[in-house]
Amino acid sequence: MTDELLVVRAQLGERAALAELVTRWRAPVWTYVRRMLDAERADDVSQEVWLAVVRGLPRLREPARFAPWLFTIARRSVTDRLRTEYAREEDALDQGAPAADDPVEAAMDRAELAAALSRLPVRERELIVLYYLEDLPVEDCAQICGIPVGTVKSRLNRARRLLRQHLEEKGYRP
Repeated sequence: MTDELLVVRAQLGERAALAELVTRWRAPVWTYVRRMLDAERADDVSQEVWLAVVRGLPRLREPARFAPWLFTIARRSVTDRLRTEYAREEDALDQGAPAADDPVEAAMDRAELAAALSRLPVRERELIVLYYLEDLPVEDCAQICGIPVGTVKSRLNRARRLLRQHLEEKGYRP
């Protein structure tokens, strides 16, 4: 059964259709959120995403565009969480409190890649995650982020360049 048909059935009140959508998309949504945040925050934000989906699904006008709509909600949830936390960190820095560090990944290569990704500006990191790690087409990335396709391509190019520079500084060679 396609996502489009499941969305229509869920909009008509069929709980099994909604459960199937959640089952299909829970892991990709959590993975996207996890790549933007740490594991603890990813659980909370993923729950917020699914609450927003349940509330907003009846208003979705294009059931065939479920995946971009879903990732747009995930993106907004991540952005809201980061915005809130950045505001808290600024307040803490103003009061002299030290900022907390993220935990280090166990595998060294993975840790270096995670560190390189975390050093990217949020806009570029988000596109790397959507395009390369979630395998979404450029057009869907553009729709999710609310930017033109050309901007997606230029940000991806900049993100790849920044990642390459960081990894080369750490001794990795292409």
